[in-house]
Parts: sequence; structure tokens; C-alpha cells
Amino acid sequence: MDPFILKGLIACVPVLTVLAAFVVLDVFKLMKPWEVLELMAGGAVAAALAFLASGGLFDAFPLDVSNYSQVGAPILEESLKGLIVVAVFATNRVGYLVDAAISGFAIGAGFSLIENLFYLRLFSDAGLGLWLVRGFGTAIMHGGATAILAATAQLLFVPSLKRAASGFFLNPLFFLPGLAAAIALHAGFNHFPKTPLIDMVVIAVVVPAVLLILFAAGDVFARRWLAEDEDAHEHLLAAMQSGAFAQTPGGQAIASLASRLGPQGPQLQEYVRLHVELVARAEASLLALEAHEAARRRRLAGAEAKAAFERLHALESALGRTVVMAVRQHLRFSRNDLWEMHELEEDVAG
Repeated sequence: MDPFILKGLIACVPVLTVLAAFVVLDVFKLMKPWEVLELMAGGAVAAALAFLASGGLFDAFPLDVSNYSQVGAPILEESLKGLIVVAVFATNRVGYLVDAAISGFAIGAGFSLIENLFYLRLFSDAGLGLWLVRGFGTAIMHGGATAILAATAQLLFVPSLKRAASGFFLNPLFFLPGLAAAIALHAGFNHFPKTPLIDMVVIAVVVPAVLLILFAAGDVFARRWLAEDEDAHEHLLAAMQSGAFAQTPGGQAIASLASRLGPQGPQLQEYVRLHVELVARAEASLLALEAHEAARRRRLAGAEAKAAFERLHALESALGRTVVMAVRQHLRFSRNDLWEMHELEEDVAG
């Protein structure tokens, strides 16, 4: 095999293998291949921006390579990758801890691939030892650092995700602890340039082990959360059918809003019932996925669900965005509820 190709494989394949393993190990398997590729592309963009910004830093400040590697690079690169993580949360692309960790690792993997390919071109004559360290050490460090950032943010966002969607605020402070941990991991890896093989072994063992622990904890947490939410929404549906919901503050507020809408009042009541039914169906579908109940999941995502989504969107258009957001506030749908519905709708459409 051509030495250049061998070096490229050593530099790039390990992080892709770890990423693929994480996607396979995900019990819910909600990350689509195209979503993983999108996130990797985001990481690649962050790598390109880091390259451009690092040149400006060297021009503007009296930095030597050692200082930049141990201080400047970790802050700059983890912050740029962190911006992609913020975008993922802002667009409600993750629902559970596992999704957050895989998303972060995919961003870091995309970053490391571009960085390693750049260095491969720049130092093509370097020996295999360098590419072993970069492939099994640096690349996995990049993925692991961003995965820890995203997973930490998800843990801190959980209380906010449980609140009503209309009251959710993307608090940037929730990203700071994870960003600090990512910078510390990156700086620690770069701080011992004289022992690269030891650093490589530590990163190659510790980072996957930590993420596997997060995966296990995330699976348990997701099952518990889903079961509790499904039970709560089933009780809400039962309360609507029995008339008990009409006596609650939320039910009274919705009834008042329906009366003000006049002829559209019945449409509002239908929208409320349909929305709760679809949220409960989405949670049941995810639980069936986790339990490997393929037949039940197909039924939940069948023609009935497709017709329900079509009717829901027709009602949203008829009622208008202002009314829809007011209803969601009274029903206290969380961003996770809406994410679960989105996953079900993708299954229905696919």
C-alpha cells in the first residue's frame, strides 16, 4: 500500500470507527445517517474557521507554537465546535443524552478529519508514529471533548426541557461547564508533547469508556422519562374524554380561548385533542422502538398517524401561529414533546 494512503487511513479511520460504533450502540437509533453527516460537515466548517482564525492570532499576538497549542488552540477550537453544538440545541435536534453525545462526537469527528487531512498534506513526510497519535489520540480527543460538551449541556437543559415550550429559554450559561471540560481535556492532551504515545493510549481508552457510561445512563434515563411522559399524556387524554380537564386552569383557559374564536372554537378543541394524542403516540412509538417491538411501532406510525398529522397541520394553518402557541402554553408541551412528535412524523413520512 502507498505510504501516503496508509498514513491517511491511520489518521482518519479510528475516529470514524468509534463514531460508527456509538451510532450502532444507540438503543433508540434516532440519529439518521444524513444527520450524522450534517453534523460532521458542521465540524469541518469549524475546523476551516479555526485554521483561518489561528493565522490571525499568530499575526496579532506574540504567541509561540507551544503556548498556542496548550492555551490558544483548546479555547479557540472548542469554542468553534461549541457554536455548532449551540445550533443543534437551538434547532431542537436532540432529545436525549445519547443523541447529544453522538451529535457532539460527530461534530468533533468532522473537525478532526479536516485537521488531520490538512496536516497530512503539510507533513506528508512524517513517520507513521505521528499519524498513529493523531488518528487514535487527537481525533478521538476532538470527538470526545465535543461529546462531553453536548452531553453536559443536555443534562443541564433537562429542567428547562420539562417546562412549557413557550417558556423555554436557550440559556448560554448551560453550555459553559461543558465547554470548560472540553477545553480542559484538549489542553491536557496538548500539555504533554513529550509523551504522545501515553497521551494517545489514555485518550483512546478513557474517552470511549466515559461515553459508554454516558450512553448507559442516558438509556436508563430516556426509558424512565418516556414512560413517565406517556403516562402523563394518557392521563391527560382520559381527563379530556371524561370532562375533568375542562375544570382545570388549562382547560378553562382553552375553553375561554375557544369561545372567543367563535366558529373556529370546535377546531381549537380538535387541535388540542389531536396534539395530545400524537404526543402520546410518539412516546409509545419510541418505547416500542427501545423494546424492539417492530410490529407495534409500524402500527403506531401507520396510515392513522399520517392522517392525524395532515389534519393537525391543516388545523394549525386555520388557527394561526398565535393561537397555536397560546394553546401549547396551556397544555405545557415541552420541547422534548415536540421533538418526539417530529421523530414520529419523520417515521410516518419515511
